[in-house]
Amino acid sequence: MEFYKMREENGPIPSTSSAPSLQIPMSYIHRHGLTFLLDNVPEMVFIKDCEGRYEYMNAAALASLGHERDYLDGRTLTIFDLAPKQVADCIDRLDRRILSNNTNVYDAEEPIAADDGTTRWYSGTRIILRDEEGTPVGLAGVSREITLTKRQETMRKSHAALLEMIVKGKPLKDILAAVVREVESLLDHVCGSVLLLDEKTALLHNGAAPSLPKEYVSKVDGVPVGPTNGSCGTAAFRREPVYVSDTLENPLWANYVEAVKPHGLRSCWSTPVIGNNNVLLGTFALYSKAVRMPTETEKEIIDMATNIAGIAIDRRRAEECVHYMAHHDPLTGLSNRNLFWGQFRRALHEAKREGRLVAITYLDVDKFKQINDLHGHAAGDDVLRAIAERITKNVRASDIAVRLGGDEFAIIFSNPKRDEAGVMTRLEAIRQAVQEPIAISTGAITVTCSMGTAFYPTDGTTPENLLARADTAMYEAKRAGRDAAKAGPEVGNAA
Repeated sequence: MEFYKMREENGPIPSTSSAPSLQIPMSYIHRHGLTFLLDNVPEMVFIKDCEGRYEYMNAAALASLGHERDYLDGRTLTIFDLAPKQVADCIDRLDRRILSNNTNVYDAEEPIAADDGTTRWYSGTRIILRDEEGTPVGLAGVSREITLTKRQETMRKSHAALLEMIVKGKPLKDILAAVVREVESLLDHVCGSVLLLDEKTALLHNGAAPSLPKEYVSKVDGVPVGPTNGSCGTAAFRREPVYVSDTLENPLWANYVEAVKPHGLRSCWSTPVIGNNNVLLGTFALYSKAVRMPTETEKEIIDMATNIAGIAIDRRRAEECVHYMAHHDPLTGLSNRNLFWGQFRRALHEAKREGRLVAITYLDVDKFKQINDLHGHAAGDDVLRAIAERITKNVRASDIAVRLGGDEFAIIFSNPKRDEAGVMTRLEAIRQAVQEPIAISTGAITVTCSMGTAFYPTDGTTPENLLARADTAMYEAKRAGRDAAKAGPEVGNAA
């Protein structure tokens, strides 16, 4: 890895032959009071000889290594005496490279990896000190920490990359996993998760948790929204961030201690994901094995991640809503005519491949115009909704119920038994269910329906032919007196 990058301004950096010699004896620094000045600037300043022995470090430089300002007084120390080994290795390798290349560096960006796995970024200038003959005798350097700046820069790039994923319509699970991974890359020793709210059950289900133990993710999948349900359930309930510094001690986690304890996840900071129109979408959470609260920087990054997750979830919900509206009847929630043809063709394709039957039933409400005329269109809508609900309750999961328009419905029995008469028995159950009284604003009314059925492959092999045959059978049922189910002559006689 490159530990710095050169930044050339106004042309190339001068070579060693043209670079000015810098000769600043320590006596000059002390005599002119520069020590006081340098000890009171935020930048880290040092002077060292070619063997790596420090002749001077200001207070900021010593503080960055965990030492008091007078720690170096009267002592001959190298970076290995002042810093942990991994940090010392990074700094020593950098300085030796500069001396080896015999070239000054300006505004170099330097990542320094600590022994605990964290990385800090610094921007520094290092100038080779030379004697009167131009021979290198040491290094003088000035640097400042830019970890926050680098983090913000990375956040901006991550933000743009994640938004691009959203715009390109990547799967929601991939986007949420990318959000979590980006946060984990920005912060040290944390694992993230996104939980998605199921509005019907008020339960939070796993949306993304790429780094959390799978056993733990499984145990907390389906956590209820509530006032004492861990950090996430409580954050969703309160609709505000909930920061828990110790999951083993905080009462909010009393019911989840056994889930979290084996994995050493001691702190959990959760923020609710709020979408458009102030709708709760889920939660974003970070876990740490340390007992602590989040820093301001961590809170800022959590806010960024929560915002991105909210945009992604909102967009996907909007897409699902548009798709649903395009393929479902808004009054009854059943599939509409647009979706019907695709479903029907798919059912026939599977039936042909597997050598089985498909039945299509055309259902029409008897005298529906009279219901609208006598009771009003609102009552007519109530009737249609009730009939759709009763059809749905009397079909199997493999069947498909459709509202074709007006008072016309269709039912695809995509996996019936080989006995066609069995379908007619099921239609009789639907006919009786439709006959049950339906509540309307002025009381209750009773309606009937007429049904016609066609079978694949007996009555046709295409959706169009089969639906036409079912429609014809339905009108035969109406002519025969309504409130009946009609199929082909052979099946009709058997029934």
